[in-house]
Amino acid sequence: MTGTPGTGKTTATDLVDSSLSLIHLNEVIKEKEFSVDYDDSRDTVVTDMDAVGDWLTGKDDVIVESHLSHQFDVDKVVVLRCHPETLQSRLTDRGESTASVEENAESEALDIILSEAVSRHGEQSVYEIDTTDREPAAIAEDIEAVVAGEKSPSVGTVSFIDYLADRTRR
Repeated sequence: MTGTPGTGKTTATDLVDSSLSLIHLNEVIKEKEFSVDYDDSRDTVVTDMDAVGDWLTGKDDVIVESHLSHQFDVDKVVVLRCHPETLQSRLTDRGESTASVEENAESEALDIILSEAVSRHGEQSVYEIDTTDREPAAIAEDIEAVVAGEKSPSVGTVSFIDYLADRTRR
């Protein structure tokens, strides 16, 4: 389970009804102190990806939730997507810095996490789900369908190119 911060990963995965254990990877990173530095400009830790990868080794039949989870060896990658304007609102409401809000909105519009997931895992393992204007329970049902093998992989079904076009006109 991955996606740009603010797409609804934590909220949706907390509602997933599955026999799989749920790992909120960002909590593990903080708890286990899997960081190598602090990025003052982004007000965030720089994750020790090797340490996280080692920690995840051998953890099978789990759902790993984080904006970083697509960077690790997994069977399926669910990428939650959200329109950048909605994302901006969500991140602003949580108190994120203006720079972080703008960076994440642009990242979402440019399909950064989706592109990374496809590059690492291939289109046959990636499932794109738009969370814009949807209830978390409905998103959780989509995730359950992916876990159960009832949903086909989908890449390129969500586009926020309009957001970028609108920004360049301003």
